[in-house]
Amino acid sequence: MEYQQIINSIYNEVLLLENKGTVADYIPELEKVNSNKFGIALIDNHQNNYSIGDAKEKFSIQSISKVLTTAIIFSKIGNDLWQRVGFEPSGNAFNSLVQLEYENGIPRNPFINAGALVIADLMLSHFDNPKAYFLNFIRELAENEAIDYNETVAQSEKEHGFRNAALVNYIKSFHNITNAPEDVLDFYFYQCSIEMTCEDLAKVFQLFSHNGLIPKSKTKFLTTSQCKRMNALMQMCGFYDQAGEFTFKVGLPGKSGVGGGVVAIYPNHYTVAVWSPKLNKKGNSYYGLETLERLTTITEASIF
Repeated sequence: MEYQQIINSIYNEVLLLENKGTVADYIPELEKVNSNKFGIALIDNHQNNYSIGDAKEKFSIQSISKVLTTAIIFSKIGNDLWQRVGFEPSGNAFNSLVQLEYENGIPRNPFINAGALVIADLMLSHFDNPKAYFLNFIRELAENEAIDYNETVAQSEKEHGFRNAALVNYIKSFHNITNAPEDVLDFYFYQCSIEMTCEDLAKVFQLFSHNGLIPKSKTKFLTTSQCKRMNALMQMCGFYDQAGEFTFKVGLPGKSGVGGGVVAIYPNHYTVAVWSPKLNKKGNSYYGLETLERLTTITEASIF
């Protein structure tokens, strides 16, 4: 497959589209990002790298980090995880409080904010220094020691994270948060502030295209069964209440973040990451989704 030629063609085609999205403005630091940035990186399972545009520029991965914390906890405690959080699509906005009321504080899945806060609570419970563990884990997967938290973004989220504070305290009232809410929020804001390039992100997510194996070290971090379930979660829940449309148009497991990043996995073939900060009304990168729809259409290859 001539991946470089394919992503070059897609990049030039998507650039001609009117980008109808808007940059996330509820986190002030994200609003400052150049909205015209656009990069694509694809890594196949033979470790060949293909990229174009702003694929080497760092950006805040935001909710894409939820996949990685979930994978860590799933690896650590196995199916006990599903006693604390569900694995069904939510059908509501990523920061919704609505479902928690009638589901007794058990978030619908780990990729909505409520679920990610429960995962953050579990990170605090299972690691003495969860921030250091998480950062080192990502650096290992990316083979890049320069990856770090963005302190400014983390503080900006902390100063404007009132809805997340409401979520974690509400879940705490159902006894599904065991640590102090302020500590859970602190870890959560930092995990979302992690900065990576498209190339880093595509490399990190190879864990999920290699059946749970870390390619460089050949370490089996997730069982094949666990990796299958992580990919299923991304397929069903990775794009919030646009997950059905993403499955219909793209046909790959993936995850988006309000920093404008999107990552997708074609198991046993490749991982691909796209960055374009302007988001559609569902909170997903407008150019990112256009790019991935074209990728699976041109290659005539998806999981379906």
